Amino acid sequence: MSTWHARFVSPDAEFGGAPLLRGEFRLEEGHGGVASATLFVSALGVVEAFVNGRRASGDLLTPGWSAYEWRVRYAEWDVTELVGATTVLGLALGNGWYRGRLTWSGGSAFYGAELAGFAELRVRFADGHEQVLGTDSSWTAGPSATTANDLYDGQSIDARAYDGAWLAPGFASPDWVGVHELDDDLARLEPYIGPPVRRVAELAPVKVWESPSGRVLVDFGQNLVGWVRAEVAGPEGSVVVLRHAEVLEHGELGTRPLRSAEATDRFTLSGGADVFEPTLTFHGFRYVQVEGWPGGVEALRAAVGAGGGLTAVVVSSDLRRTGTFETSDPLVDRLHENAVWGMRGNFLDVPTDCPQRDERLGWTGDIAAFAPSACFLFDARDFLRDWLRDLALEQEHQDGLVPYVVPDVLKYIEHPAEFGRPDTTALWSDASVWVPWAVWTAYGDRRVLEEAFPSMLSHARRVRGRLSGNGLWDTGFQFGDWLDPDAAPDQPWAAKADPHVVATLCAYRTADLVAQAARILGNDGEAAEFRGMAEALMAAFTKHYVAEGVITSDCTTVYALAIVFGILGEADRESAGRRLAELVQASGYKISTGFAGTPFVTDALTATGHLEDAYRLLLQTENPSWLYPVTMGATTIWERWDSMLPDGTINPGEMTSFNHYALGAVVDWLHRTVGGLAPLEPGYRRILVAPQPGGGLEWAQTSLETPHGLASVRWDLADGKLRVAATVPPGTEAVLRLPDREDEIVEAGNHEREVALSVV
Repeated sequence: MSTWHARFVSPDAEFGGAPLLRGEFRLEEGHGGVASATLFVSALGVVEAFVNGRRASGDLLTPGWSAYEWRVRYAEWDVTELVGATTVLGLALGNGWYRGRLTWSGGSAFYGAELAGFAELRVRFADGHEQVLGTDSSWTAGPSATTANDLYDGQSIDARAYDGAWLAPGFASPDWVGVHELDDDLARLEPYIGPPVRRVAELAPVKVWESPSGRVLVDFGQNLVGWVRAEVAGPEGSVVVLRHAEVLEHGELGTRPLRSAEATDRFTLSGGADVFEPTLTFHGFRYVQVEGWPGGVEALRAAVGAGGGLTAVVVSSDLRRTGTFETSDPLVDRLHENAVWGMRGNFLDVPTDCPQRDERLGWTGDIAAFAPSACFLFDARDFLRDWLRDLALEQEHQDGLVPYVVPDVLKYIEHPAEFGRPDTTALWSDASVWVPWAVWTAYGDRRVLEEAFPSMLSHARRVRGRLSGNGLWDTGFQFGDWLDPDAAPDQPWAAKADPHVVATLCAYRTADLVAQAARILGNDGEAAEFRGMAEALMAAFTKHYVAEGVITSDCTTVYALAIVFGILGEADRESAGRRLAELVQASGYKISTGFAGTPFVTDALTATGHLEDAYRLLLQTENPSWLYPVTMGATTIWERWDSMLPDGTINPGEMTSFNHYALGAVVDWLHRTVGGLAPLEPGYRRILVAPQPGGGLEWAQTSLETPHGLASVRWDLADGKLRVAATVPPGTEAVLRLPDREDEIVEAGNHEREVALSVV
């Protein structure tokens, strides 16, 4: 919006951190009926808006979390059906990310000490006249029923304090006070690029029981992100307390992984029939411990059995599901479903590492690893474009540094000593290049590269400035192959892979991708610049890190990255493939990679002729492996391969999340190699249909709503034959690549083929 008439307004009293703001207006007469009414809403904090007593939108936690220093988003809603001759606008504020607790430091209010609301209502009448109403110093503020709220710690609601009259015309109360306008730069207001946060599903409890210590526990059957809605009646002033956690340990709620996050909601009853929904917080949980339920465990069990009592409300950015995958193996299917739920929970306005403990930050390394998977599972284009906008702003204001997290709240706290002074870091900072490239590949949207290209250039040049005289990136702190399963629980950086070998490999991939992006955009000078950088890195890597086909540190991750990134010559690549397969076999087909290597190890095996080794790695069920958590009952991807130990106890490491999507990046390989559906051109304008059966799987099927329509592949093995059915969307073509056959180009439509296999 070029010109705003409204202002950010803040209440003159604190009101427990959840004030209500109210403005009452008369619509102008003599212009005919209302043709349209549009409400623009934002906040320093989070906000829910009301028009004449009704919610203006189902959006939640508006305006989300952005790089607030330079960018605060606003929502735009059509409220034509809600306005009247007298119109009352109401805003309910909460602390959110702006003023609530953030990071493990215990700190809060990193962005500002005052909550504020912003609303501008533009009413257009039948004759074209426009009336503009909005927040200003004439508004008033008062208390809500929320007495405390924090994203980490939870929300407290006192139903006795609820008074819906605040949204009625003519309301007045001695408890209400004035507001003051903030001297705020409205130029930082920007529209959402990505989708809003909304309720996306509801789950009923699957079990209610008492723990060995007599605590009442509820299991919702799925690790999820959101909150619990409680429908309860009991004595006035009594309090129901809900504490949330992802797992049980020794039969009790496993809260240690939460660290300092209380993850607790408190509901004070009115004495009547109450419904509580804590929409100013969110939790990562499967289990809830309930205290103070009227009538105890039996009453709660009866309420749940009748379809009431407690309901888990799943909250996420409202992403459209686009990709599916199934096989004949239920463990593999559960692994894939765990990746879906992990993404759903952690794509809550920002692509976070985890949704439950005192962290929940937009770690760049996690999304750098997972972006290709994300863009298949859901339509994540605009979600990631929105986040990349914040990345570019943080980078611009930090001398080209892409920080560890975006938005970068870590710049306000003291970093752990082992991290050193924040600087450009391989894989993590490479998100500025790898994420837009993944979005471009998935959707073929040139705009993504155009928007991201200045950031890509800035990062790649900063990396070049950190190379040593020998051409390697061998100085400075690196996360490296973070959470290598062989590292000690309290030393997640202590990987087998030399961190500088990993860094140099990542620098090569970044230079290569920037060169390709420059060529696509017609920037010949930059294309040549970064092609030269990539070639120099290749030469330095080969000279210093490759000797007779062995790569320095001789472990799975360095071979996987070198093969997939294409840094090796043909002879070295062949040797690397053999050595990778030997290492995988020597590990007993157990995982030996961390954040850097895991997304690429199965691709590296497949590309060098070791498909069956890739399948054996996939299908391993002993710890550490992708399927070990599935055998332990996981319903999301874990942060550590052994977040829960085989004896059912929680990993002793300080970082132990049970909802961390990064290690689920293997699903990208499942889609392309097992499912057989991959893009040959960005946006699936040309499609590769090339299923590669193995591992004893009898069938697999995958589908994707591409920008051109539905593409799908189904294959079955029976009687020594491979049967393949493929759907190619309109306006595209596909290459069918089947065993023992020449590639076949097919047009849009449905296609079936059968191939006799000599070896299955």
